[in-house]
Amino acid sequence: MSFNNLDNLYRQVIMDHYKNPRNKGVIEEGSLTVNMNNPTCGDRIQLTMKVEDGVVVDSKFEGEGCSISMSSASMMTQAIKGRNIEDALKLSKIFSDIMQGNEYDEDDLDLGDIEALQGVAKFPARIKCATLAWKAMEKGLQEDNQ
Repeated sequence: MSFNNLDNLYRQVIMDHYKNPRNKGVIEEGSLTVNMNNPTCGDRIQLTMKVEDGVVVDSKFEGEGCSISMSSASMMTQAIKGRNIEDALKLSKIFSDIMQGNEYDEDDLDLGDIEALQGVAKFPARIKCATLAWKAMEKGLQEDNQ
């Protein structure tokens, strides 16, 4: 597949998550809630997660923001469901490395739709948009794990 076709595919994946977000909503009972915003662009997110026995059993988000921010939140909530806290935080670290333009070992972890966000690393002003939901997840899981 040519680079141009791959770029178009990635844009389609991002726009699909933006227009049809997965896990949109709020978990009411027994959930962790983290509110974060990106003051430089106005993106905001409320992330709720339900953790049982060290496993993220559910994750949902509400918020407003650009296509990068909201699609990243959609992808992240999908990716962490069913993962233990350690693996969810490891995934967040890998995502952060990718946003810094670093390579990752594809054999180590299948990122699925998250791979579509790799191109954000070329636009430093958008990195905070892509990482907002991930930072909220880290904050919630680290506070809950203390």
